[in-house]
Amino acid sequence: MTRITPLLERNEQFARDYTAPALGLPAARLIVVSCLDHRVDPAIVLGLRLGDAPVIRNAGGRVTPAVIEDIAFLAFLAGQLFGDQLAADALFEVAVIHHTQCGTSFLADPGFRDQAAEATGVPAATLEASAVTDPHVTVKADVERLLASPSIPPMVSVSGHVYDIATGRVTTTADTQSR
Repeated sequence: MTRITPLLERNEQFARDYTAPALGLPAARLIVVSCLDHRVDPAIVLGLRLGDAPVIRNAGGRVTPAVIEDIAFLAFLAGQLFGDQLAADALFEVAVIHHTQCGTSFLADPGFRDQAAEATGVPAATLEASAVTDPHVTVKADVERLLASPSIPPMVSVSGHVYDIATGRVTTTADTQSR
């Protein structure tokens, strides 16, 4: 038996009761950008159900060029497929969620960062930009990065939040705003 075997067994149970959702806008009209840390599962933390919201996860939950590209594509796709169902000024909200005790904080240390760069082939500058030492500061920077991107249409709003690992609470650091 491998480590995935019990999860595949759980999937069998899930599939027995599964009903495929129809293609449509996410029920919550929200995209979540969050960290890939196993202690931070946005579906559990926010009570999301299947079909509520796409979730983009990466190290630190940072807004990278790839995240901006994904959000721009989702905005384009939603506009093309469901534009007639949408208010002209409200496509969806992007909730950027960083968290306390993030492992990317180790990347602030130059020695650790250089070792990580050597081991992974990721440039040290890219790793440094990924560090989340103060999630209240970095989430605001990432909200601003999204709002400043010409790829993100004005009908996409953005908010920033911090999940506290110790308490389980999510607090808003940057209120919802649009370009």
